[in-house]
Amino acid sequence: MKLSNIPFETTDWSQVASTEHPGTSGVATSRTRQFGEIRVRMVDYSPGYVADHWCEKGHILLCVDGALHTELSDKRAVILTPGMSYQVADGAAPHKSSAPTGARLFIVD
Repeated sequence: MKLSNIPFETTDWSQVASTEHPGTSGVATSRTRQFGEIRVRMVDYSPGYVADHWCEKGHILLCVDGALHTELSDKRAVILTPGMSYQVADGAAPHKSSAPTGARLFIVD
């Protein structure tokens, strides 16, 4: 990832329009900024959220609040709690997430 042509600025995430993405259950509410090819998001998962797909996109993901449960296609599983992150490259490890009690994530991809 190369960050270029991005001026210094701040983001007040409460002022960024949100979009809702239903999962198999629950909903993900995403606030997104796009900087060239870099997408930066603040995502809130409702309690009981379960993703409706296996994701193969690379991410740098930080858990801000709650807990994110992530299952990998090779049967590994991780739980992120506030202050924990994971990093994965495009196509490296298909993963599917859920948030039994809800979660807030900061994601760069």
